[in-house]
Order: sequence, then C-alpha cells, then structure tokens
Amino acid sequence: MKLLEKYIARQFLSTYVFASISFTALFLLINLIENLDEFIDNTPPLQELLRYYLSLVPETILLTSPISSLLAALFVTGRLAASSELPAMKAAGAALRQIIRPFALTALLLSVLNILNAGWISPKSAEFKNGFEATWFNKKFDDLLDDGDIRILESRNRILSIGTLDKTTLTGLDVSLETFDGPAITRRIDAATIAYDAALDRWIFSRTQTRTFGENSFTFLENPGRDTLKLALNASSFRDLAARPDEMDLFQHLRYIEEKKNAGFSNLGKAIVKFHSKIALPAATLIIIFIGVPLSARKKRSGLALETGISLLIGFIYLGLEKTLSTIGYRNIMDPALAAWLPNLLFLAVGALIYRNTNT
Repeated sequence: MKLLEKYIARQFLSTYVFASISFTALFLLINLIENLDEFIDNTPPLQELLRYYLSLVPETILLTSPISSLLAALFVTGRLAASSELPAMKAAGAALRQIIRPFALTALLLSVLNILNAGWISPKSAEFKNGFEATWFNKKFDDLLDDGDIRILESRNRILSIGTLDKTTLTGLDVSLETFDGPAITRRIDAATIAYDAALDRWIFSRTQTRTFGENSFTFLENPGRDTLKLALNASSFRDLAARPDEMDLFQHLRYIEEKKNAGFSNLGKAIVKFHSKIALPAATLIIIFIGVPLSARKKRSGLALETGISLLIGFIYLGLEKTLSTIGYRNIMDPALAAWLPNLLFLAVGALIYRNTNT
C-alpha cells in the first residue's frame, strides 16, 4: 500500500475496532438487563455466568460487524471530507476507486477473520451458550431435524430409522434397519437402542428382533442382549444428527448437508440457509464499504451522531432483511442459498448505484 492508503486503512481499522467493542458491550449489556430476572431466580455460579457472556462475544461481533464496518467507513470518509483532506486527494488526481481501495482491502481482511469466526470460533462458543441457556433458562432449541422419526438412507440398499434421538447420550431409541433387494425387503432388524462403540468400531444394537425374508421362507430371531453391526454411517455423522446449526463448524455443516441430500432428505432449507449465512454475513463487512464510502465522500457538516444514526439504520435494515429472507428460505419458499445471499446482492446493487452517482 502507498503511504496515503496505509493512513486511510489505519484510520478505518482503528474506528472499526472501537465501534465493534462498543456495539458488543452494548449488546451484552442489553442481554444482561433482559435476563436479570432469570439470573436472580436461578442464581447460576458467577464463573459460569462470566463464561456465558464470553461465549456471546464471537456471535455478537459477527452480527454487528457490518454495522461497525459501515460506521467506520462513514466516519473516516466524512472526517476526511470535512477536514478538506478528501478534496485535496481528488485534486491530486485520486479517483474514488483509489480512495475506496484501502477501505476494501481492510474490510476484506476483516471478512476473512469473520468467516473464521463464523465457521469455527462461534460454533465452539455456541455449544457452551446453548448448554447454559438450556440449563438455566429452560430454553428449547430448534434442531435441523424434527424430534420425530428419523429415516436415513444408510447405504444404497439399507434404510436406518430412529424413533427418538437422545441428544444427551447420543443414543438412538426405537431403531429399525431394513435391507432391500430392489423393491423387496430381505431383512429387518428392530432394536431398542443403537450406539457407537469406538473401541470395536462397530454399532451396538440392543434387544434386537431380526426378520429375514426369502422367496418362500421367513425366519425370526430374537436376541435380548447386544448385536454388533458395521454400518456405512460413521460416528461423526451420527453425532451430527443431534447437532444444531450454530454448533457445527463450516466443514461439518457442509458434510451434514451433503450426507442428508444423498440420503434423500428434502427438508434441508434451514440447514442450507444457515450454512450459506456463515459466509454471507461476514462478506457483508466488505460489501457495506461500497455504500459507506461513496455515501460520505462529500464535504459536509455532519458529525458522529448522524454517522452513527445512518449506520444503525442501514445496519438494522440489513439484519432485518437477512432475518426475513432466512425465514423464507427455511420454508423453501425461496431457494435457500439465494435467501442467504440476497441481502448482500441487494446491498451490493445499492452500493454500485451510489458509487456511480458519486463518481459522476
């Protein structure tokens, strides 16, 4: 970067960090006030309470990053314009694209860091957060799959059905494994439970009833003990059945979607939206730059209060749009991937329009 670009990038980054810390502190304070009654009634240990609020930080930074980026872009560009530095840059031959460049490069770096946050840091924090809220707030969470019967195309000719998945012990209850030869069923195993034995690298079926169907024969075998079986389903895939979207890292989430597609699941709108949102939301930190810089690249007398107001307005419009379209994508009314990316595409179009008008 040139000296001027380094100067702008440094100003933008420092303002972004300050805004991010401020918004995060504000959101945590609001959360504390909202849940104060719960804390007084349930009195969780102080150490657990501190860990809970630490676990909220990655997600809060991720959600407020577009707002912080916009505020930093508006404030720094507005300050340069108000102090006549921006007109001087233009008089020296600097085009608007050259002024945007240090903002965009810095925001690109922040977007990459936010993808790492959304893909790996935030899911780890969410595990503790969700556990805390389930314990102390009696909060119920929506899972990617319903609590009812789970049916998995375990291999090309076998279907595994699980009546209830115990999310505490990761044990399947009321299990059946059906084997087919074409359209005809050749074997069915019913079991009370299924669990994975890592030492044996086998699946353990307990209290089984095995029915074998031949062309002109039928056999029935009951075992009150345990049977071991080798399944194509691996242990991590089984754990994924009980995982929540916000607790999955990026690769785990992608694997989950691909496996469920291959198994014939159709109701994957929520899983797909949440996967793409882990990339789309961090990308908004970069996209929002193309609105903030051109919007503020004029000499004016607005102060920090107006810049903050504009940032909050545009930021909450983005978050509201993202939430609304995500809900539509959950229900497959719109393509789930498009629902996750459409707010970014709309804001990118608005930014291109503002850039064009400012640059003429």
